[in-house]
Amino acid sequence: MNMQDAAKRHLWMHFTRMSAYKDGDVPVIVRGEGPYVFDDKGRRYLDGLSGLFVSQIGHGRRELAEAASRQAGELAYFPLWSYAHPNAIELAERLANLAPGDLNRVFFTTSGSEAVESAFKLARNYFKLTGEPGRYKVISRDIAYHGTTMGALSITGLADIKPPFEPLVPGSVRVPNTNFYRAPEHGDSLERFGQWAADEIERAILREGPSSVAAVYLEPVQNSGGCFPPPPGYFQRVREICDRHGVLLVSDEVICAFGRLGHYFGSERYGYQPDIITFAKGLTSGYSPLGGMLVQDRLMEPFNDGPATFLHGVTFAGHPVSTAVALANLDVFEKEKLLDNVRTNEAGFRASLEKLNDLPIVGDVRGDGYFYGIELVKDKATRTTFSDDESERLLRGFLSPALFEAGLVCRADDRGDPVIQLAPPLICGQEHFDEIERVLRSVLTEAWTRL
Repeated sequence: MNMQDAAKRHLWMHFTRMSAYKDGDVPVIVRGEGPYVFDDKGRRYLDGLSGLFVSQIGHGRRELAEAASRQAGELAYFPLWSYAHPNAIELAERLANLAPGDLNRVFFTTSGSEAVESAFKLARNYFKLTGEPGRYKVISRDIAYHGTTMGALSITGLADIKPPFEPLVPGSVRVPNTNFYRAPEHGDSLERFGQWAADEIERAILREGPSSVAAVYLEPVQNSGGCFPPPPGYFQRVREICDRHGVLLVSDEVICAFGRLGHYFGSERYGYQPDIITFAKGLTSGYSPLGGMLVQDRLMEPFNDGPATFLHGVTFAGHPVSTAVALANLDVFEKEKLLDNVRTNEAGFRASLEKLNDLPIVGDVRGDGYFYGIELVKDKATRTTFSDDESERLLRGFLSPALFEAGLVCRADDRGDPVIQLAPPLICGQEHFDEIERVLRSVLTEAWTRL
């Protein structure tokens, strides 16, 4: 059986409409080099999504592979259940030193979904131990994605992906997101819109009853829906609201941490202090799976004395090989000044994408750092979006395969309004932005003629 036949017969790809490959080949990526990947036919593609917001330092970095190999030869595996190993200790200390405020305790997982799930369980456990057992509800934003495990999926604000798995975990409450482009009732005042969006969180807390709400989950820049940055003052107001009502603020930084926004943590960029940060993806640049949560000291206090135990764990969390890779990855960040690279070049990235505003199909270009969404519209003047059928034909029928064929890996996404998402590796510069703009211009121009 050849590779294509084997893939179609045996491999179940994630979040993938498997029927799409009945009459065509499954794309097979075999190697990577810098910001590029190569398929089994030898074709090169610019990885404009960093794999899946993961490959911060690019592909083919021998120093990370060598760090993994050295560690596997010394201690390939041992659990963090009642034991520790040097890499986990060193990485936990390093992350605590990088994190804002007193987020000094690190609980490792293997993925972002597990990190979000862990924070959900910790919030409930903490309030039970501190005399507020009624606090079990969590608030998150409309269209926001927070993961696939049952708790994380419950927090997720995407209604369409939930029905196959319902009933989910009770207590998840939704509030508006910060999509200013789709908020015409707020006029041209981004600040006023941000104040309104933050106040909607307080209104939800009051509707539910403050004594029943445990946490608010927010991404620094909301991914799903197409990169919604926070309006000025938004997070500061949310922090005040959470403090006023005794609610934990969870900053879900599975995508936004480790340089995506030009800082180690997205909360640093926007100047707010979370109680918990969830992370994954970019910590190892994808060279080995690793995630976790950074936790404020006070949330650890009930577990520091007496018999209280956080009865939660993951077999491969804080894996010796993964933590060795993470340490090597952070060394590359420092050695190559990747945070500086993002902050120096992000204006050029934005400018390159904003050139596309002259196309009739481009409605909005939004984002920060190396994390952008381009919303596509049927009518630029009225901001009219596409019907479900039109979106299906546009994104899945044409854009996704056409962009890949043109040599660009990105995401054409309709979880919300149709968007193209871009998040190139942090090593990229203007030559790569120009390449992205050229491919997008060509493909989007053709897409408009097909409409």
